[in-house]
Amino acid sequence: MSLRAALKVALKLGATAVFAATLPLHVSHAASGDGSLVGKIIASDQGSLEGIEITVRNPETGFTRTVKAEADGSYRFPYLPVGKYIVEGSRNGSALGKLTEATVGLGTATTADVTVNLSNVEEIFVVGSRVIRAVDVRSTESATNLTRDDLERLPVGRDIQSVALLAPGLAKGDSGLCDNDYCGVSFGGSSIAENTVYINGLNVTDFYNRVGASAVPYAFYKEFQVKTGGYSVEFGRTTGGVINAVTRSGTNEFEYGTEVAWEPRSLQSSKTDRFNGDGSPRLIGSQDEYDRTTATFYASGPIVKDKLFFFALYEARDYQNDYTTDTANIIYEAQEDNGFWGAKIDWQINDRNLLELLAFSDENEEERDAFGFDYAARAKGNYQQTRFTENGGLNWSATYTAYLTDNFSAKALYGENQRDYSRYSQNDLECSRVRDLRPGGAGDVGCTTSGSVSSRDDTREAARLDFEWVLGEHQLRFGLDHETNTSDYIQYYPGPDRLLYDVNRAISTNVNFVPIGIGTDYVRVRQNEVEGVFETINSAYYLEDNWSITPNLLLNAGIRVEAFDNKNGEGDTYIKMDDMIAPRFGFSWDVKGDQRSKIFGNAGRYFLPVANVINIKQAGGFLDRRTFYYFEGFEPFDYNGVTRYRPILGAQFGAVDDSQGDGTVGDLRGEVDADMDPVYQDELILGFQSMLGEQWSWGVRGIYRKLNNAIDDMEITSTGVFCDGEPVSAGYVMGNPGEPVTIYSDTNCDGENDGWVTVDTGKAGWALYDDAGNYLGDVGYPKPKRNYKALELMIDRAWDDLWSFNAVYTLSWAKGNAEGPINSDTNFGDTGRTEAFDNPWVNFGSYGYLPNDRRHQLKVRGAYALGEHWELGGTLTVQSGRPKNALGECNPYDAECFYSFFVLNQETGQYELRPRGSAGTTPWLFDLGANVTYKHSFSAADLRVQLSVYNLLNQQRVTETDDMLGAVLPNGNSDYGVGTGYQPARYGLLTLKLDF
Repeated sequence: MSLRAALKVALKLGATAVFAATLPLHVSHAASGDGSLVGKIIASDQGSLEGIEITVRNPETGFTRTVKAEADGSYRFPYLPVGKYIVEGSRNGSALGKLTEATVGLGTATTADVTVNLSNVEEIFVVGSRVIRAVDVRSTESATNLTRDDLERLPVGRDIQSVALLAPGLAKGDSGLCDNDYCGVSFGGSSIAENTVYINGLNVTDFYNRVGASAVPYAFYKEFQVKTGGYSVEFGRTTGGVINAVTRSGTNEFEYGTEVAWEPRSLQSSKTDRFNGDGSPRLIGSQDEYDRTTATFYASGPIVKDKLFFFALYEARDYQNDYTTDTANIIYEAQEDNGFWGAKIDWQINDRNLLELLAFSDENEEERDAFGFDYAARAKGNYQQTRFTENGGLNWSATYTAYLTDNFSAKALYGENQRDYSRYSQNDLECSRVRDLRPGGAGDVGCTTSGSVSSRDDTREAARLDFEWVLGEHQLRFGLDHETNTSDYIQYYPGPDRLLYDVNRAISTNVNFVPIGIGTDYVRVRQNEVEGVFETINSAYYLEDNWSITPNLLLNAGIRVEAFDNKNGEGDTYIKMDDMIAPRFGFSWDVKGDQRSKIFGNAGRYFLPVANVINIKQAGGFLDRRTFYYFEGFEPFDYNGVTRYRPILGAQFGAVDDSQGDGTVGDLRGEVDADMDPVYQDELILGFQSMLGEQWSWGVRGIYRKLNNAIDDMEITSTGVFCDGEPVSAGYVMGNPGEPVTIYSDTNCDGENDGWVTVDTGKAGWALYDDAGNYLGDVGYPKPKRNYKALELMIDRAWDDLWSFNAVYTLSWAKGNAEGPINSDTNFGDTGRTEAFDNPWVNFGSYGYLPNDRRHQLKVRGAYALGEHWELGGTLTVQSGRPKNALGECNPYDAECFYSFFVLNQETGQYELRPRGSAGTTPWLFDLGANVTYKHSFSAADLRVQLSVYNLLNQQRVTETDDMLGAVLPNGNSDYGVGTGYQPARYGLLTLKLDF
């Protein structure tokens, strides 16, 4: 759907809303970058509320907005910038003074009810007020809000992932799937590739692989919201969760300051070295150490008082990271020193129009030198190479908010998110890869071993329109969003000529259709490249009605209609799914009518788009050019003090072969299901939340999630068409495992694709053969399944300048045969191209506990003030272990050997089925963090000094194991069950902050 067409749909939805009923409303919903303030004026003397107007004023920026109170005294302010407000009243145009103060949080509604005496015509006497943020009785969402002030009191890592992990039901992803330092987060049993991250309403999620997001420093943020379920139809393209954040802004006060954060080597405990049974190194970490320093400088203030404000921040960085390979034969010395800059401009045009501009750059380069290393002598050897890794980019957005009337508001956003990536070494620039593949050959003999060099420039263009219209007891929210995600990608062999040189020995009389004789040595020179500009368009429009059926009961009903359009390297659509309808329903019942407790629930459907990695790996211009030469021997040369070799090419024989790829995009109709269905998840939530006094609140929540469908590649070895008694094979096909796929294939046995065939992969698609090679029939693929059930218990005490406390316990079960679009079992991170359905036996009989199952989780955090100057903070995460598998290789039904859950018992000769999680779990994990803070206010500045220690107990328990059993011993994998990942060692962080 084009942006223009989506806009027309949104306007039609707005026109349709006119027919809604017109009764009083008191509902709260907020967009992705702001909050709402709602409340009620209550007359203690039963006086008339006619002519009452409510004004909110932000004392820091001077922003004001006024609305008329409804006949019952209710009022609401949508789309308010996050911050502190003074609530004031007036009657018939005469100012009547301050009513109360309230803080508006991100993505939530703050309730501010005021009881007044109206006996005096010219003055309101405030009898009492109550401001509530802990229990939002008008929200059906499940979310955790954390402000900058909250986090400064806690020992929390200085990144958005660490903040998100404070929320219930979240678990850190496996280390083998990390994107640089970002290892991803599992929300409610989902894989780490199913989440979305927003900054000031701009989607900054990695769309290439859906793991990671733009890297913004902790000091740039103002508030975070972690949505774990039941979120509005405003949000989509996720079957995991949403991390929503807003950045800091300027005010009427000129402010500046600095913050230095230092993670010194001296505050790091050494990693424990792990050895094989024979004493050889297996996982060496004792030589790993780093020193990380960031120095942040910021300034903010008014450009025009009460109108125009700025906030600017620069963070200088120095990261020195030394570490060895697992077996400690190489030591790396890595360095990063690129700075981050970010800025925000806020223009309060008037009390009805706001404009925000955001820009930041997270461009970064790592330069890593490699040296030989002698572990026994703890000695560094000769220099080998330097590797360069570049990522990040320039990001910006413009957001316009218009309060068109008291009851109708609009918001528009346009922005661009850039996330480029490249990795190469100096050797890759100077050296072609050379391999001696002859019997007894040495393998790699050149000066690089890199398989390929690749780079990509990812750019998201995002636009959205959001509207809110209050019509009596109905609050209508509708809008559209449109994203164009473009990857400019290239991949090629290393070396100045981009060629791979393979020395071979002929094992047949003909090579490249030329009779050269058995035993003749030759060189195959290969050029293999993928290049193209790959575009994906994701669009949606939504409509939502929040209906106050009674003053205490809210019903939420919404619908989101999604469309995904993935294009190949020549700009043509090759995967398109549209008219995906995602209904969402919710309710919230204010049990006692005092806005202190609620029963809430929701049911919803959520769709997941196809990542751009699929476009690139499957639908690019593919060149595979092979040229053959007689081999005349090796030429030695010196490179970094080591003798390397390059081949001497003799005469060329045969023609150049580009039959496998001539640089153009092939016909993908035979590789992609023509009627593919999307991946989606259904979710049910039921919960209760209540205040206990004025500081405490508690709650309970039950969650059920069911993943429906998957998109993955399957090998189709039988299309239902037979030639000479043998089924026609189609190779690997992208489709829905366990469902029918329609592809363009060979139907008349001439070796060319000439017609459409449909294969029901739930019953067929894989040809079975006996030991003699006789065709026996077809079997199908298992349908993907993933179910998550959880019960959460929470208690919270809000900070009152003395202490705060929060504890959440989660009991959960994540079961199925498919983790999601990536596979933690084998650390395969190409989203949507896992090994899970490469053949029917990979997942056959595997239903069990999935990698992100954590049966028990306890998360505790708190802070305590020791007088005016000192504070203590702590966090504790306790969780049960990850399920362990016993993976095999082959199966009892045919000769296919890859991954499976069948293990051969060599004593009986029989295969044993070992479902997921049948090998037990890894140990329980305990992660304790603590900090101590000293604060002092001088006449010119506020000083804050903090020492934080992470993993205080220095537990380095195993988090992942080698799950490949292969076969029951004696001939199985001797490394089975051995740890492959461990808790990070204890480390400390010193911060010094000065605010002027």
